[in-house]
Amino acid sequence: MIKCKAAVTDGKGNFSIEKIEVDEPAFDEVLVKVEAAGVCHTDYDSLSWGKPFILGHEGAGTIVALGRSARGLAEGDSVILNWAIPCGRCFQCRSGNQNICENNSPVTGKNNRGHAHYCGTTLNGKNVDRSFNLGTLSEYTLVKKSAIVYNHSKKMSFAAASIIGCGVMTGYGSVKNAARVKKRSNVVVIGAGGVGLNVIQAAKLCNPEKVIVVDVNEKRFAMAKKLGATHTILADKKDKGLVKAAQKVKELTDCRGADYAFECTAVPALGAAPLAMVRNGGTAVQVSGIEQEISIDMNLFEWDKKYINPLYGQCRPQTDFPAIIDHYDNGKLLLEELVTKTYCLSQLDNAFADLLEGRNAKGVIKF
Repeated sequence: MIKCKAAVTDGKGNFSIEKIEVDEPAFDEVLVKVEAAGVCHTDYDSLSWGKPFILGHEGAGTIVALGRSARGLAEGDSVILNWAIPCGRCFQCRSGNQNICENNSPVTGKNNRGHAHYCGTTLNGKNVDRSFNLGTLSEYTLVKKSAIVYNHSKKMSFAAASIIGCGVMTGYGSVKNAARVKKRSNVVVIGAGGVGLNVIQAAKLCNPEKVIVVDVNEKRFAMAKKLGATHTILADKKDKGLVKAAQKVKELTDCRGADYAFECTAVPALGAAPLAMVRNGGTAVQVSGIEQEISIDMNLFEWDKKYINPLYGQCRPQTDFPAIIDHYDNGKLLLEELVTKTYCLSQLDNAFADLLEGRNAKGVIKF
């Protein structure tokens, strides 16, 4: 058993740094020393999910121990953690939809609201769950072998690797897997935060005509342009449904609208905004995971428009993670540049504050 520090929420909006105990790995488990963990909006939201658990679902680290059936890995391997752990047996896994596994998914399956049903971690002698089956805001974590993706890149930092397992994958997969953006297309990205920036650079990989970024924070445009934005629109917070911004998009796209529009703000009032920005027959993608009830003017669907709501970029870890790493190695995906500030675990409060104020492209806790 290993004793270590971890960020633990009480489920009522608060968290504290606690000493936890992590067991040795069982037959199909892997003990990982977490080297870096990304800080995501979902981590902040999870503070109020009504149950104590170890925070964090983006992470990368080093294997320190293996269960006897965890073949194909070795102690000392550098790995990335994937929270959407496929069982490989259910209807959705067999259909190729591993991101919405019916058995293991902490979002869509039997184990709901991001709480892990795997144990092996205790706090003050009592079992404590790990967020999204991982709990990466901890010095060590115990995970299933199926949550491990081996990182073959020799030059990628742990900080850059840590953000692949949610923010990068969600943005990249929404473009490549879900929308399947075609060459010479016009693409709109609403919101240039951590996920939106990855939509931008994934769109760039598709050789688009234009990548138009819409945001209320002008300071985000410099990074957006660095990653592939060709045009920017500074939106007004008072522009309900971004109607005026949508008109500017049409002016940039032969008055038709874009071929694809991606909503990456997590603002419920903007859930329908991408529909207003795509042409007839275009595709609107709700990337940010809005779950609240909203009202939509059905006129926005005219004509033949498609609206999709993919989870985690329809991630298939065995193919998507290696592709992302290859793009990084070839200089086509910028990941080191996305990590604009790092913190130690005791500074998690500061990391959350910077996240909410939009001061970072991506903040990372380094252990």
